[in-house]
Amino acid sequence: MTKVSVFGLGYVGLANALLFGQNEDVVAYDIVEEKIKSLQEGHATLEDSEIIDFIENKKAKVEYTSDFEKAVLHGEYLIIATPTDYNDEQGNFDTSTVEDVIERALAVKKDALFVIKSTIPVGYVREIKAKFQTENIFFSPEFLREGKALYDNLYPSRIVVGEVSERAEKFAEMLIKGAHKTDIPLLFVHDTEAESIKLFANTYLALRVAYFNELDSYAMYHGLNAKQIIDGIGLDPRIGDFYNNPSFGYGGYCLPKDTKQLRANYDDIPENLISAIIESNNTRKKFIADEIIKKEPQVVGIHRLTMKAQSDNFRYSAIQDVIRYLKAEGITVIIYEPTLKDQEFHKTKVVKSLDDFKNLSDIILTNRYEEELTDVSEKVFTRDLYLRD
Repeated sequence: MTKVSVFGLGYVGLANALLFGQNEDVVAYDIVEEKIKSLQEGHATLEDSEIIDFIENKKAKVEYTSDFEKAVLHGEYLIIATPTDYNDEQGNFDTSTVEDVIERALAVKKDALFVIKSTIPVGYVREIKAKFQTENIFFSPEFLREGKALYDNLYPSRIVVGEVSERAEKFAEMLIKGAHKTDIPLLFVHDTEAESIKLFANTYLALRVAYFNELDSYAMYHGLNAKQIIDGIGLDPRIGDFYNNPSFGYGGYCLPKDTKQLRANYDDIPENLISAIIESNNTRKKFIADEIIKKEPQVVGIHRLTMKAQSDNFRYSAIQDVIRYLKAEGITVIIYEPTLKDQEFHKTKVVKSLDDFKNLSDIILTNRYEEELTDVSEKVFTRDLYLRD
């Protein structure tokens, strides 16, 4: 058994801790005491079916702690999965949480070996190695979906490790050993190439979302059946019938920040497409809001802030920008979001009762349709053509 420590227990960190906890000796650290206490008591802290199953049925052995030094001293591999939000003012990822872990850990153990799982800018590993004067850092990107984070680690599309070395091979072997899938594509590349793979992959996904949303906008404007059009072009095997369901825009934690970071990495390199993806997403959200405004509702109900079904995360969800556009026109907006405990969300009223929410709303916006809206389907506005993802 290899000793592994994980720092940061969001989707990426917790999924990795549980994956490794099947076979390795794992200590998992987070700064949030309440989160650690819940995990110690056997309660999942994220809305993810596989994570809930693993924790409640004890399918992995993980020691959860808020003792940073203990976690550092324990691990042969220190996995960093702390948040790296995009800072619009700086035009870059805020990597301070990653650097904080490295700096503090090196003060405890000078030969600590770090594996960064947080999303980082292109060229970051080389910069951070020079800053801390250590070669013991490499990057291994994640390709996880919110709500399916552990599943995507158990059945990965591929494993990418940003170093060509024996220690990188050992790390990859641990990932493979924990996976339930066999014949996993495995790629060892240089650090900057690994960083590029992550950002370009997510930006391509954003491109697909933006493309089908623009197709849907065209169909809506001309009164066409968008599903028929998408079905038709999806029969081309080069395009495929997947990742093509229109929405109010891409959102969530990864795509908005990763597309912006990739655009920032271009710097003086000529580009048109990357910027266009970001602008297309902004245009789509405004188009959706304008379509609602045309209907002249008094009260618009927002059914769930989350971007997709089986997720509890609504950071940067597209609907939040739609709400802002609607409120700017003087339209009253109410929210039904059962995961919210507060009475308001960003100065918008939260209605706790689903029946009251339905009765109060003239129009109900839902990014992803749920059966509980069937009785008021005449009020519902959604672009969820395929009732999935």
